[in-house]
Amino acid sequence: MSDFSLRARAQSIALAGRGLALLLTREPNARIHLAASIAAAALGAWLGLTAGEWCWIALAIALVWVAEGLNSALEALADAVHPEVDPRVGSAKDVAAGAVLVAAIASLVIGALVFGPRLAARWGG
Repeated sequence: MSDFSLRARAQSIALAGRGLALLLTREPNARIHLAASIAAAALGAWLGLTAGEWCWIALAIALVWVAEGLNSALEALADAVHPEVDPRVGSAKDVAAGAVLVAAIASLVIGALVFGPRLAARWGG
């Protein structure tokens, strides 16, 4: 039977937090994502986004973070399991990095669709 105690849940959350801290300290791209996330949130607050618009921005931010986290985890695991250069491992890493790129481009499109009209309206465009 699985342990569903509060202590076990708290430990699980703490370990997940440790994972986020590792992501931010070990991955330069994660720090870029953090800056972009903060900028998007600040811009959204300044523009007074609606709840629906916030949903899109939150989804875009989460999409990039999930992709970056999974990419970083795959790279770390691949390096630990097969530290030698191997084209199969390299291909797997490239595909995972490509997924982050797709997420980032999708987030840019979402940002343009949400922020663009509001910014244009503010500046008479």
